[in-house]
Amino acid sequence: MSNTKKNGFKTIKTTDQLSAERKKQLMDYKKKKATYVIIAIFVIIMLAVSVKLMYELRSFDSYEVKSSIERSTTGIRKYTNFLDYLLEYSNDGISCKGTNGEIIWNQSFEMMSPEIEICGEYIVVYDAGGSKLLILTEGGLQKSIETSSPIQTVCIAKQGTVAVLMKEGQESQVKLFDTKGNALAHGKFYGDKGGFPIDIALSQDATKLAVDMVNVSEGAVSTTISFYNFDKVGQSEIDNNVGTYTLDGVFIPEIDYVSDSRMIAIGTGNILIFEGAQRPELAREIPVEKEILSYFHNDDYIGFVYDDIEKENSWHLKVVDMYGHSKMQNTISILYDSIEFLSNGEICVTGSNECEIFTTHSIKKFSCIFDRELYKILSGKNKENYIFVFKDTIDEVKLK
Repeated sequence: MSNTKKNGFKTIKTTDQLSAERKKQLMDYKKKKATYVIIAIFVIIMLAVSVKLMYELRSFDSYEVKSSIERSTTGIRKYTNFLDYLLEYSNDGISCKGTNGEIIWNQSFEMMSPEIEICGEYIVVYDAGGSKLLILTEGGLQKSIETSSPIQTVCIAKQGTVAVLMKEGQESQVKLFDTKGNALAHGKFYGDKGGFPIDIALSQDATKLAVDMVNVSEGAVSTTISFYNFDKVGQSEIDNNVGTYTLDGVFIPEIDYVSDSRMIAIGTGNILIFEGAQRPELAREIPVEKEILSYFHNDDYIGFVYDDIEKENSWHLKVVDMYGHSKMQNTISILYDSIEFLSNGEICVTGSNECEIFTTHSIKKFSCIFDRELYKILSGKNKENYIFVFKDTIDEVKLK
């Protein structure tokens, strides 16, 4: 009788069992791979945020001149950014230049007090107290308009529609023109009825207009803001009026649309925020407890300056968002002539020959005393590049 050895037995897996096992291995591999990808993305994001934050918190104490062009010293000239260009204007005309000094176009005119407004790809230059205004774009002049009464102020919308506030004697009127000079709408206001317009605001889509009127009666001051809608909603209302607000004991010298549905009204003791796509309503009131020396704003923030009682020869700078939340605070230590938001969102303070630049992170990014007269600072192509307009040159610089 023979002995049979039984060893080396193996379990033979069926095709279905092998397939299930491979699927499980593949799923495990995909889960690990996905985890590694998520971790890698998270690390990249954190590195990017860290680099951006380090850059935002960085300060500079010097600069290098990348290019310089001679500046005309004849007459009083003003400067501002427009798209990727530099606008230079004076009593006798306006020119659009590249940052290298290349002239894109020149437009001559004669104005006693030229002022400029920009919205999107459109520019309007008007003669404050005169009767001439010009609508321009990147391609140059689109239309020249002569008004029937002296111009008080002008607004422009993104598609080139302009609203003009004019005043002559006791009569004020507001007119809207398109880019071809056609009158779109108009309204008259009479000062002998107790109030007179001092400012207007046109929404960026040109469908809404606000008129700011001051009323003085027996020594008491009040402000009335009226809203007009030129879309379907306003067509069913008398004179297109979709809302009027009277504020007793309040003087509001400036109003401005910062978006299609938001308008700000800057008063002597408070800031009013109106919101509404069709019928603007008072959304919130931001109180200002101290006496304000300067106001400035862009589409996102409102800034103001008041005396710093704790430091001699210094001023306190504060910026809030459109909800009144504090965005930044710092101290201005120069005797300034101008304070404004640059197009890159930073705050620029300039004096006769010195400047301070602040970020919205409350960092004093740059401070300098120059050896010559400073006229203007404009932001450049990135946050290290600026344009310094001096008395004799226009310098494109890089902070370092």
